[in-house]
Amino acid sequence: MSNALGNHILVEFMGCDPHIMNDVSSIERDMVDAALKAGATVINSTFHHFSPYGVSGVVVIQESHLAIHTWPEYGYAAVDLFTCGEMDAWISFDYLKECFGAKNYSALEMKRGAVQLLTRNDFDISSMRQKAGEWSNPEMYTRNVWFTDKDDNQGLSLRYTGEVFFDVQSPFQRVRILESPKYGKLLTLDDMFMTTEKDEFHYHEMISHPAMFTHGNAKNILVIGGGDGGTVREFLRHEGVEKVTMVEIDGEVIRACKEHLPTIAASFDDPKLNLIVGDGIAFAREAANEEFDLVIVDGSDPVGPAEGLFSVEFYRNCHRILKPGGILVAQGESPKFNEQAFTELNITLQHIFGKENAPISLFYVPTYPTGMWSFQYGLKGSAQPKTISKETEIDQFVSAKGLKYYNSDIHKASFALPNFVKTLVNG
Repeated sequence: MSNALGNHILVEFMGCDPHIMNDVSSIERDMVDAALKAGATVINSTFHHFSPYGVSGVVVIQESHLAIHTWPEYGYAAVDLFTCGEMDAWISFDYLKECFGAKNYSALEMKRGAVQLLTRNDFDISSMRQKAGEWSNPEMYTRNVWFTDKDDNQGLSLRYTGEVFFDVQSPFQRVRILESPKYGKLLTLDDMFMTTEKDEFHYHEMISHPAMFTHGNAKNILVIGGGDGGTVREFLRHEGVEKVTMVEIDGEVIRACKEHLPTIAASFDDPKLNLIVGDGIAFAREAANEEFDLVIVDGSDPVGPAEGLFSVEFYRNCHRILKPGGILVAQGESPKFNEQAFTELNITLQHIFGKENAPISLFYVPTYPTGMWSFQYGLKGSAQPKTISKETEIDQFVSAKGLKYYNSDIHKASFALPNFVKTLVNG
């Protein structure tokens, strides 16, 4: 090293474990540990996860940096180890090879900044040394880890602490509880944001209360999905509700939220709740005719275990099991993010319930891509949520229950659609 300013190792790891290659928290931990094992002083780490797969990140060290980008679909990682001083970057290389489970690798070592080709400048750095002396290292490196929920064209990134409180690959999906400095603990399913502590009330209040006040006398409610528990929590705020049946396909979602999101999963022990871990699509198919006042489809995006929640057959069964005057509410995707799924769902509901009985409610969730999201309705009766006049009743309930999003003005305004949304659903 005496003849060069730095040592640069360019590494390709191949045949790596694809699950590790897609796990931003594990990669950040391993990259930091690789630096520490080689005797480096860690200054900062910045890592991004790209949904559905891929991680990029850099660990800034006093001796320079360690950087990585992964392609999980190929089991491949490109790693950049740049050091100066006495640090031996090959120690980091050996450690990462084991952590990533690499079956093959290639490495190219280069000396950077050949001293014989450089001319040293003479300049007064006393002022810079004084400034440096005034700064004290907090003795804990700054973590800057980012999680991204995106499609091929757009997405949303949240900074999170890098801590993983729950990480289970269930038979249906990967269930994780992470933590964001801005939004608190959050639930992700297959690398998609589902809910966070700080903005969950946007979603859960709007999936429940507009339908309750539109119906006026709902006593028997079916919730399909909703494993975080927030939806049943909101329905059980209404004293007139006699029974809520919740059918969630993935028991690991329930377990994760009960352990780590207790303010959301607050009503799982309520005696009015009949909690079933099972297939909601099969439950709707086998349920009796005209059994429920409300059917709530609180599912995720139309992939994986939620894909069947967007089928025509499923919604025909939902219509069948609703009582006369009953109301269906379905998580309806975003007209700016999932235009096709949004439009196809509304067309399906128009065909089953009637064109005038398939209104759309728009609301806003900061941690959902584009922010704008929807609930789509199927009305098996004459009650129209856009025209109800229960302002006093609604606002008294809002005040008594301490709601944070829903009120009488929001109730009506959410059903007012921008022109581009009208065009999507009306052609």
